[in-house]
Order: sequence, then structure tokens, then C-alpha cells
Amino acid sequence: MSEKFRNKYRIESTRLQNWDYGSNAAYFVTICTKSRKHYFGDVIETQNIVSPQNIVSPQDIVSPQNIVSAQEMQLSEIGNIANQNWLLIPNHFPFVKLGNHVIMPNHVHGIIIIDKPIDLVLLETQNIVSPQQQPNKFGPQSKNLASIIRGYKASVKTYATINTIDFAWQSYFHEHIIRSDKAFQRISDYIFNNPKNWKKDTFL
Repeated sequence: MSEKFRNKYRIESTRLQNWDYGSNAAYFVTICTKSRKHYFGDVIETQNIVSPQNIVSPQDIVSPQNIVSAQEMQLSEIGNIANQNWLLIPNHFPFVKLGNHVIMPNHVHGIIIIDKPIDLVLLETQNIVSPQQQPNKFGPQSKNLASIIRGYKASVKTYATINTIDFAWQSYFHEHIIRSDKAFQRISDYIFNNPKNWKKDTFL
């Protein structure tokens, strides 16, 4: 976790049934496609990637120790849209910051950081409405984790529908409150390494 977020979103309570998912915290979310179908592309193996620091002569280019294998996502059209729209989440929810994310063949992993200013938090907590405003019929629910994911999923689905692309999401999503800096780093690394570990992935 960067210094900017260090210790700012640590959660002490373990009573998740009472947790307000609109409150400031870092959340690890996983969103799967319907029936875990591989809509977003494929994990491919890349080879002949030469490590530049080991090259001292032309012969080194073909030296076995300088040839490495790696796995990376090759995104489909809808996979690219899923990636682009994820990056646009803060445009629609200005109180959101993003950590690592990855688009996999049949799911999306990402860290969403809700970082509302204190005055907005107080407004939601007290449910105060100014005389010039009409009450939001959805209340704070429109600014919580579920609404963020709902908006993201809708944006990808809408693109698929308009462009006649076969695509569907699973109806729910998985979430986990990140409780410490150590957990933040561990989850960030897990997301980054997901393509490399695809063959062992539980969502395969």
C-alpha cells in the first residue's frame, strides 16, 4: 500500500454483518462471468523475452538463461472494454481510488478504495438533506461498494448488447475488506501474478 493510504483504511471490526460497505476502506473484489465462461480472452505463454542486463554479446541473445517464459492476458474485444471501463470507475465515482486490477478470461480481480471526504461521510451518516436538494431515494446505498460494482457491470454489459457481443455476468460478486498494509501488499501481488498462476486458479 502506498504511503498515501498507509494505515488509513485499516478495519478493526470483524462483525461484517454490521459493516457499512459505503464507508472508507480498501476492498478486494472479484467479479465472474456467467457460468465462468471465457469471454475476456485467453492467457497465452510468451517466450524469447531477453533480459537486457545479461546481454554482453550477440551470442547472449540466444543463451538459454536469457530466454524466459511468461504468461499474459490476450484480451478479447469485450475484455478490452472490461479493462477500460474498470479504469474509468473513478470518473463516475469521484470518491473511489483504484489499486491493482487484472482482467482474466472469466473474471476480474481488483482493489477498490473508497475514500470519501469527511463532510460526505457525515452527510451520509446523519442523512442530512439541504433545503435546496431533494432526498436521494437510494440514500447512501448509491455510494457504496455494491453500487460501484453494479455500475461497472452495467457499463460492460451495455457495450456488449449494443455491439451484439455474447456476454453475461454472474449475478453476484465476491468481496473482502483489506485489513492491513501487509494484506494490501499480499493481495496486490496476487492480482499482479494472476496470469502467471492461471493454471492453478480456483476460478479456472
